Amino acid sequence: MLHINDLSFAIEGRPLFEQATAAISSGWKVGFVGRNGSGKSTLIRLILGDSHAVDDEISIRKGARIGAVAQEAPTGPESLIETVLAQDTERTALMAESESASDPHRIAEIQTRLVDIDAHSAEARAASILAGLGFPAADQVRPCAEFSGGWRMRVALAGVLFAAPDLLLLDEPTNYLDLEGAIWLEAYLKRYPYTALIVSHDRGLLNNAVTHIMALENGKLSVHPGGYDTYERKRAETRAQMASFAARQEAHRRHMQAFVDRFRAKASKAKQAQSRVKALEKLQSVAVPISERTVPFHFPNPKPMAPPIVRVVDADLGYVEGEPVLRKVNLRLDQDDRIAILGPNGEGKSTLVKSVAGRIPALGGNIYKHKKLKIAYFAQHQIDELKPKQSAYDHVREILPEATEAQTRSACAQLGFGPDKADTLVEKLSGGEKARLLLGLITYHGAHMLILDEPTNHLDIQSREALSEALNDFEGAVLLITHDAHLAASIADRLWLVNKGKAERYDGDLEDYRALVIAANKTAPTGEKSLGPNKRERARKSAADTRASLAPLKKAAQTAETKVERLNETLTRLDAALAAPDLYEKDTRRATKLQKERAALVSAISDAEEAWLAALGAYEAATTE
Repeated sequence: MLHINDLSFAIEGRPLFEQATAAISSGWKVGFVGRNGSGKSTLIRLILGDSHAVDDEISIRKGARIGAVAQEAPTGPESLIETVLAQDTERTALMAESESASDPHRIAEIQTRLVDIDAHSAEARAASILAGLGFPAADQVRPCAEFSGGWRMRVALAGVLFAAPDLLLLDEPTNYLDLEGAIWLEAYLKRYPYTALIVSHDRGLLNNAVTHIMALENGKLSVHPGGYDTYERKRAETRAQMASFAARQEAHRRHMQAFVDRFRAKASKAKQAQSRVKALEKLQSVAVPISERTVPFHFPNPKPMAPPIVRVVDADLGYVEGEPVLRKVNLRLDQDDRIAILGPNGEGKSTLVKSVAGRIPALGGNIYKHKKLKIAYFAQHQIDELKPKQSAYDHVREILPEATEAQTRSACAQLGFGPDKADTLVEKLSGGEKARLLLGLITYHGAHMLILDEPTNHLDIQSREALSEALNDFEGAVLLITHDAHLAASIADRLWLVNKGKAERYDGDLEDYRALVIAANKTAPTGEKSLGPNKRERARKSAADTRASLAPLKKAAQTAETKVERLNETLTRLDAALAAPDLYEKDTRRATKLQKERAALVSAISDAEEAWLAALGAYEAATTE
């Protein structure tokens, strides 16, 4: 389907591709990965023909239709459903011609072709895609112009999915989606019948929706079967092997060089020395790729506080008096809580966190906070509040007005802006760098709670992992809204669900919620009428049945995990007792007894871990069926 042959391309003298070669076959769904700024979006533009490239460097199967999300979000008086339907240009042209054609033969040809392309089910298909991306039936007949830019980008995505091109090109498609939309998109792309090339940093999508990974590194392209986790594991193994071989080769080189240096002047060894000189000349160096360093995130740890640090009691939350978005909210937060907030966009997740952060007052009820509580609040729109004509150094100077030049530079470096970046104007920073700067500024003086509303939209995979590690090291509370299921799973130990005017604890885990969303999507409306009561009840029952069938397997895995943790805690205490310096001198009998107990405990832990892995495997297999 797509062949890239010895592609070399540079922007402003900076090479992005150097004799890069790759081939993508028909039907493959390929996740395209690489560090921010490495050239992924540029390659998409080259494939589309938006940038200059030599014709024979990029070749696409003759006659293949190529589709990508337009840079400009659709707007105008047309309804969402009309906007999506218009993306199938052949159907649109045939439908228009059918209304004016008078030649019976041409009319027959038009109708035959409309049947061939399944034109009569188009509205149902378009409505189904819009519903999956978060548009209820009532919204689908509203004009595009009534929606914000983010929602209109979803309409653009719906249009290209509906058009179903032979080669689908997507650049960070989940950035404008919520978690529910991302889950739906994963399932849709997984069963997409044609070829797709998807630029993404969403680890969940790269593991669940693709058949191959194409990596861009050091100007070269490589294609690997499987998802991202498989690619990352094999990449690490390959690098380890290359490093080991390079070390052995360097040792061999030093040994030969030592022989040459020692015996070059001796007549009796001259021939052997010359032979080794020639061998050294032929010995090629093995270049081990250098991993690009990811700057870590760092969040200062707060002093402990007595729980709870926040209590929301019978609170009505919203923006207009008498019109609450959320009603009768009762929730609490402790300092050690890590909470991910679930729920479709537009249901009130941001309203909830803004209320907790104190950005908007409660319309009714109460929100109680510890009197010394410090909250750091991050939202994507705040990036626009950074001053474009000022540098990172200037921004840090504002929060440290008494600091010396050296102290300010040190603080910049702590935020990830060393000498090469500290004086760069904000307007010239990448989206990921702006997000890093804002996170660093709002947390620099310490906070007891971090509220993060979609913090990863501009971060690559490595930076997302660094953020996850920093959040897990942070000893305060975390309240997280994200479409990145992998990030949520790696951080959150509790879930809140915001939906239909309510905000409450969700007792399942992310896999339960994924199953719930998938079950709901299977029964989602595909026309302009919403589900009737019977269908809604069947959808609810289907989701409940799915959770019920998984519950025993999930409980078995959790029980086995708890047993392993309990045994390991006992082992820790036993090792501490055995480490007592005077144990073996004062009580040899007890020392012997403890050693026997430890041996038995190690064996029990091994058996418990095997049981845990077996239970976990059964649960994971069931959730992917």
